[in-house]
This record gives sequence, structure tokens and C-alpha cells, in this order.
Amino acid sequence: MIDTTQVILVAALTVMTVILTVIGIQLIFVLRDMRKMLVKINGIIAEFEKVGFNLSHGYTEIIGFVSGIKRLFYLADILSKKKKNKKNEDK
Repeated sequence: MIDTTQVILVAALTVMTVILTVIGIQLIFVLRDMRKMLVKINGIIAEFEKVGFNLSHGYTEIIGFVSGIKRLFYLADILSKKKKNKKNEDK
């Protein structure tokens, strides 16, 4: 027949199996939530990268515009010096 030890062992094993199954299911839910959270964080980081790229791109365009203006003033300065030199040579 069945001993009390065997009954206790079967009961303990059944309880442990149920507990570990519940823990496993909870772990699956936690990992699923973590995955959703990481996907959202990844999207946010991607948006920040786009904003940073757009800012750096705009910054380089501003620098190009300013350097173009500098060259324009430099060219105007050279032309005005040539005009002054021609006027001085004509006198």
C-alpha cells in the first residue's frame, strides 16, 4: 500500500510543480512587458537620433552659409582695393 512518506512526497512534488509553473508563467509575462518597454525605448532613441542628425545637418548648413558670406565680403574687399589702386595709379 501507500506509505505516508510517499503521500507527503507526492503532495510536496505536486505543490512545487504548481508553484514553479505559476512562477514560469509570471516570468513569461514579465519578459513580454520588458520586450514591449524596450521596443518603446528603442523608438524613442531612434527619434532622438533623427533630431540630433537634423540639428547637426542644419548646423552644417548654417556654417556653409556663413562661410559663403565671408567669401563674398572677402571678394568685395578685394574688388574695392583694386578700384582704389586703379584710382591711385590714374592720378
